[in-house]
Amino acid sequence: MSTATGTLGVWNIAAQEPERVALVDPDGRSIGYGDLAAKANAYARGLQALGLEAGDVVVVLQPNGDELVAAYFAAIQSGLYIVVVNWHLVAPEVAYILSDSGAKAFLAHERFADVAIAAADEAGIPERGRFAVGDVDGFRRIEELGSGNGESSCDGRPERRTAGSPMLYTSGTTGRPKGVRRPLTGADPDSVPAASTWFFGIFGLAPHDDHVHLCGSPLYHTAVLNFVAISLQLGHTAVLMDRWDAEDMLRLIERHRVTHSHMVPTQFRRLLALPDDVRAAYDLSSLRVMIHGAAPCPLEVKRRMLDWWGPVVTEYYAATEGGGTAISGEEWLKKPGSVGLPWPGSTIKILDDEGAELPAGETGTVYMKMGDSKFEYHKDRAKTDKARVGDLFTLGDVGHLDEDGYLFLHDRKADLIISGGVNIYPAEIEGELVMHPKIADVAVFGVPHEDWGEAIKAVVEPADGVEPSEELTAEILEYAASRLAKFKLPRSVDYLPELPRDPNGKLYKRKLRDPYWEGHRAP
Repeated sequence: MSTATGTLGVWNIAAQEPERVALVDPDGRSIGYGDLAAKANAYARGLQALGLEAGDVVVVLQPNGDELVAAYFAAIQSGLYIVVVNWHLVAPEVAYILSDSGAKAFLAHERFADVAIAAADEAGIPERGRFAVGDVDGFRRIEELGSGNGESSCDGRPERRTAGSPMLYTSGTTGRPKGVRRPLTGADPDSVPAASTWFFGIFGLAPHDDHVHLCGSPLYHTAVLNFVAISLQLGHTAVLMDRWDAEDMLRLIERHRVTHSHMVPTQFRRLLALPDDVRAAYDLSSLRVMIHGAAPCPLEVKRRMLDWWGPVVTEYYAATEGGGTAISGEEWLKKPGSVGLPWPGSTIKILDDEGAELPAGETGTVYMKMGDSKFEYHKDRAKTDKARVGDLFTLGDVGHLDEDGYLFLHDRKADLIISGGVNIYPAEIEGELVMHPKIADVAVFGVPHEDWGEAIKAVVEPADGVEPSEELTAEILEYAASRLAKFKLPRSVDYLPELPRDPNGKLYKRKLRDPYWEGHRAP
C-alpha cells in the first residue's frame, strides 16, 4: 500500500490517509498517521499555551515510543528546538543540559523519575513546565499538555506554525557535551526539506515505496532520530524497539517485512554470535539497505555480514555538524575498510597539523563540510573555532583518501598512541582482537611508560563463560602476534566484566584510560 501520489510530510499524509500505519510501538501497538499528527498537534498547542515561542527549547527524557515521536513533531511544527536526552545520564548531567540549553519545558517518563526530578530541581525548571508520561512527583501528566489548551486551527493544528529543529548534544566523552544549534529556517512544517529526500536517496530509499524502517537504537542518538523522522516524513512505517535483542530484531524483520534500518557494528557481532539454526530460521528477504555507522566495523565482521545478508549492508561516516561519506556493499568489497566517497555536496579533505591539505595516501586529520551549511556549538565559540580550518571542520578523526577519493579512517586523533615515537592506531588492533572467540569486546589505548612514553594496553571483556586468567592472556597475546606487527602488540591485558559503551556502540574509552594516567601527564 503506497501513500497518495506525491504526498510527503506527516501532516499531509495524516490528512489523506489517517489510518496508514506510521509507527509500531515497542509493545506491538500500531499508531496511524492521523493519531500521531493529532497528538503532535495537541502537544504543540500545549507548549504554545505555556508561552514557548519560536527559538525556545523543549527537552525530552523518554524511551523509544510514540510519545517521544509526537513530542518531536510538536517541536518541529512550532519553531522549537528539541533536545532528546540520553537516558543513561545521571541527574547532574541532565541538569546541565537543561540549564545549558535554556529549556522552557521538560517532558520526561516515569521510568526515569528519580533522575528527572533531581535534574529538574537542580536546573530550576518551574513546575508548570514539567510533564511526564506516567506518574512522576512534581510533574503534570503528559495528557494535560495535550488537553486542548492553546489556540488551534480547524484541523487542530496550533495557530503559529513554523519549522523547528532538533538540537543534538555531542556525547561528551571528552568533557561537557555541547549542543549543535542550527539557525531556524522559517519554513512551512508541511513542506519536507529537499535535504531529507536527498539524504535518503544516497541509500536508495525513495518516498512512496512501501518501505518499513526498523529502529533498534535509542532515539536520543542523532542518526537514529534522523532516520525515524525522515522515514515518517516520506511515508515509511517505523517499527520501534525499546531494548535491542539480536533474535528479536530478526523476528521483527520477518513480521513487518522491514526494508531498512540503521545499525552499529556491536549489533552485527551479536547477530553473528547467534546459533546457525536461529539465524537461518527467519525470512530476511525484505531487506533492501541496512545502514551502519557510528563506530569502526572490523573487516571480518563486515565480510561475514555481507556473506549472510548480501550487498544490502551499506556504510556511512557522518557528523551531527554536517557532511559525510557512504559506501555500498559492492563498493566495499572492492575497497575493503573504506567508509566511501563524499556525499553529493559534501567536501572531505585531509589536512596536516598546520592546516595544509595532504595528497592521496598520506595520513592526517579528516576535515569536512556540507555545502554552505553553518553550525555553532551552543555557548562555546572557542570549541567551534578550534574544530575549524576556514569553512571546514573536524571531529578529530585521522585518516587518508586513496587515489580514487575513497576515505579510509584510522582512528580518533585523541586515541592515537605514540610509543617510542611511532604512531599506533588502536582501532586496527581492536579490530583484530575482537575476532578472538573468547573476547566479547575489547578496548586498546596507551598507558604511561618510562622509556617509550606510552605502552599498549588492552582491556578485554571475556565472552560468556570465559574466565580471566594468565592462560587466557597468553592465548590472546599469541593470537595478536599472528595477526599484527610486533610494534602493535599489546604489552599487557586487563579484564572487565563489561566495557562502558552506550547503546549505539560508542565506547567511552576515556573512562577506561584515565585511571591509568592518574599521577602522570596524560598525552
